[in-house]
Amino acid sequence: MAFNYDQYLRTEKMPTLWCWGCGDGVILKAFVRAVEKVGWKQDDVCVVSGIGCSGRFSSYVDFNTVHTTHGRTIAYATGIKLANPDKHVVCVAGDGDALAIGGNHTIHGCRRNIDMTLILINNFIYGLTNSQTSPTTPQGMWTVTQKAGNIDPTFNASNLAIAAGASFVAREKITDPKKLEKVIVKAFEHKGFSFVEALSNCHINLGRKNKMVSAMDNLNWIDSITISKAKYDKMSEEERLNLLPTGILHQDENADEYCDMYAEIQKAHQGQRGKITQDDFEKKI
Repeated sequence: MAFNYDQYLRTEKMPTLWCWGCGDGVILKAFVRAVEKVGWKQDDVCVVSGIGCSGRFSSYVDFNTVHTTHGRTIAYATGIKLANPDKHVVCVAGDGDALAIGGNHTIHGCRRNIDMTLILINNFIYGLTNSQTSPTTPQGMWTVTQKAGNIDPTFNASNLAIAAGASFVAREKITDPKKLEKVIVKAFEHKGFSFVEALSNCHINLGRKNKMVSAMDNLNWIDSITISKAKYDKMSEEERLNLLPTGILHQDENADEYCDMYAEIQKAHQGQRGKITQDDFEKKI
């Protein structure tokens, strides 16, 4: 039986405003398939997105959704999750949104290990605002803010998440949509902060301006810079240069989760407060 995508989409918002050939639609498809696979009810899911091409994500899916300000996706999501710890919170943000203006929030989301999933759509450029250098733009590539070629050192987003303390980190590319769906399922099933870096194309504002004329040229370039983690682990440091491993890169199932710790400290504090009140009462009589 065909998959019922309409159940999970705001069909009145279709067709999307994403450019033809954009990978965001592939990621959206993998997301809704993953939701069904883990069996989440739509009313129990909150999708939080920021500003940029990825920000439109929350407009197209039929869940509880919040379209937030630039870079504050995880900050909003943290409040939502703490207020509703039994619900499933998913953030969707771009590389500029989550690693530049929102980099601080991303780091602390990882550090706290709060139970939510961040799907970081990494297309290596500020797409919606016309080609500015992002934290993941490869060195040497043309951008409107560095027309002689990007000289900024490039963030490895997944390595940053691991170093910051995320208990689940995975990277996958839109040219392997079934693998992308599988890592999103694993991220949803994991308890703790799950970081999924989805490598996508922006052939309009990255590709065409860097000798990748078509969407397929941009996708072929993504394929050329990625390799499975199993193969990557067998390579020498020299062979790994300029390659990004894909798959589940890190998982710690024993890390303490933030909402659980918060509930414990609330419980302990309320018990202590009650004891003090009773002691004070006994002293008075």
